[in-house]
Amino acid sequence: MKKLAQKASSPKNPSYEPSKLLSYFEGRREEILQTTRQLVEIESPSDNKEAVDRLGSLLAGRFEGLGGHAKFHRTEKFGDHLQVDFSGKSGQKPVLLLGHLDTVYPVGTIKTMPFRIADGRLWGPGSFDMKAGIAFMLHAIEGLTACHSTLPRPITVLLVSDEEVGSDTSRHITESLARKSAAVLVLEPAYGRKGAVKTARKGVGEYTLKITGKSAHSGLDFEKGESAIVEISRQILEISKIVDLKRGITLNVGTIQGGTRSNVIPAEASAVLDVRVARAKDAAVIDRRLHSLKPFNRRCKLQVTGGVNRPPMERTPAVAALFKHASRIAGALGWKLEEAAVGGGSDGNFTAGLGIPTLDGLGGVGDGAHASHESVLISELPRRAALVAGLIESA
Repeated sequence: MKKLAQKASSPKNPSYEPSKLLSYFEGRREEILQTTRQLVEIESPSDNKEAVDRLGSLLAGRFEGLGGHAKFHRTEKFGDHLQVDFSGKSGQKPVLLLGHLDTVYPVGTIKTMPFRIADGRLWGPGSFDMKAGIAFMLHAIEGLTACHSTLPRPITVLLVSDEEVGSDTSRHITESLARKSAAVLVLEPAYGRKGAVKTARKGVGEYTLKITGKSAHSGLDFEKGESAIVEISRQILEISKIVDLKRGITLNVGTIQGGTRSNVIPAEASAVLDVRVARAKDAAVIDRRLHSLKPFNRRCKLQVTGGVNRPPMERTPAVAALFKHASRIAGALGWKLEEAAVGGGSDGNFTAGLGIPTLDGLGGVGDGAHASHESVLISELPRRAALVAGLIESA
């Protein structure tokens, strides 16, 4: 990494002159904006395969127009995952540009939350998470192609269709491509108004607790019943003791179900837990603790299912080195790049968990992910594209 960083900052590398690099993308700000608009206006909710495939087909054509070879990993339930391979003149491993096609917004949202430009921002469903990031992929590759007769190195683009719902069908593809890559650049949204990249993310897990008790009439046979709701309430209080904010461990009981009528002792109850951990070793500890829970009322049965489905992205030396390199590029482009550790997960968790140098949050600067005020700062479009291009060339 050090050798590559020195090469990147060398004045002997004309394509890497910071002023020219940034100037190129400043001159294409409107093009980046219009690409983002096009992507936003093609709605792509995770649960609508036809809609996601429509966006994937359009992007396959655009990437192939830049010289890439597109192929789809077919799925039945979700949209097809898009992989695009670009050859380069060097013998290096490719850089993997990672992102997702799907959004959380149902088809029709664009009518009530239309794309618009106001207050120095572009607004619309999926603009921040993460269609601006996809636009950066396109324009960074286009910019590097314009600066070289051929791309300076191989590039692999992977846009999956199920990231917002757990990445169950795409995880093996992501991990397989990451193992073949020199580094992974995740074009998820940046963190905060200063556009910090993400060098650590919490691991994410989901568990379900199910209690089986015994029903009875609450007036006639109260003493014959075994309340599943009382039991699960005691379990929830016990689980809350696992929370350790200093270690980055949280458990949230997000939903509870149980009972049938107020005059019936409830025979069944269940709760769904969201688990977040900052360290991989804590995930294993929590898994053991949850699966070792015992009923307080021995006449009730307790079942625990689930697990951690995204390992934490830890700030390893490889991640730190890639961030340091990105900071040098940003400094040469005229600003100080910051880093952040966040609670949410992404597909970058998978690649970092394999030990592949991974840098996340390279996408749009803005806010409102998954919300009605989702938006991206227009002024940040050129330099984010320039940063991505710089990292592709020298990571």
